[in-house]
Amino acid sequence: MANDALNVNAHPPPHGVNGQTSAIGITTHGSDWYWAVTAVMVVSTFAIIGLSFTRPRTHRIFHYITAAITMVAAIAYFTMGADLGQTPITVEFIRSNPKVSGTADNQNREIFYVRYIDWTITTPLLLLDLLLTSGMPWPTILYTILLDEVMIVTGLIGALVQSSYKWGYFTFGCAAFLWVAFTVTVTARKHAAAIGTDVSKAYTICGVWTIFLWFLYPIAWGLCEGGNVISPDSEAVFYGVLDIMAKPVFGALLLWGHRNIDPARLGLYIRDYAEHPATTPDTHAAGHEKTMSDGTTNGGTTSTV
Repeated sequence: MANDALNVNAHPPPHGVNGQTSAIGITTHGSDWYWAVTAVMVVSTFAIIGLSFTRPRTHRIFHYITAAITMVAAIAYFTMGADLGQTPITVEFIRSNPKVSGTADNQNREIFYVRYIDWTITTPLLLLDLLLTSGMPWPTILYTILLDEVMIVTGLIGALVQSSYKWGYFTFGCAAFLWVAFTVTVTARKHAAAIGTDVSKAYTICGVWTIFLWFLYPIAWGLCEGGNVISPDSEAVFYGVLDIMAKPVFGALLLWGHRNIDPARLGLYIRDYAEHPATTPDTHAAGHEKTMSDGTTNGGTTSTV
């Protein structure tokens, strides 16, 4: 069955939204790629949920967070594959490449705002996965997530701005990202190391992987929404590969790293409905301190900002 989404959902064509059209937009190749990424995200979600049933109910928090990430991404990629969740924006730079030059009377490029809705939800969850693993205190976690939201929202505003002012928002977003990167690579890594070598190893692998990939997103933005250098089909591949690496692959690395880590060691005391309410966090902590291999104290109860 042929992919007819670009014709079905364009009002008017090509890539029409509210009476406006985009001469620079995805083709059926880009749409097919978005569908393929949707399938990866859906399969990953079901796989993660399935794996959660192999763990005690009190140990499933990271499965739930990670499954939520891929589930939201699946919906976003379904929307982009259908050529929805986008709006035409006039490009700042008119290129000679016919794939991004538009036409004489239409230099609009379709901007997928649904991508930013996805990131507004999923990047805080990614950070939550990471920073809970490190045993970071909640005030620092919340502040880091706030800066992450600033990073995403300024990226969206910049993508929707037609003039050179978009680069001002890009700069604000990059500044927020650098603070997030510092927290993940320096501050949180110290917290993870204080809990134990196994936690430190799991955190370092996932944290370095995430920040390396996140450094590539501003490059993609500059080539796509910002500079109109590469075609929307190439944009789809660039962002799609990054999102697969940053979400399902990240999730696999994280859950593998957590396979022998009790969430109570991270300060996450989750009571099962079969557990007596009188059980307190202090009871859990006392038991787990005895099992920690390197003799450190519980990072979740002793960490400081």
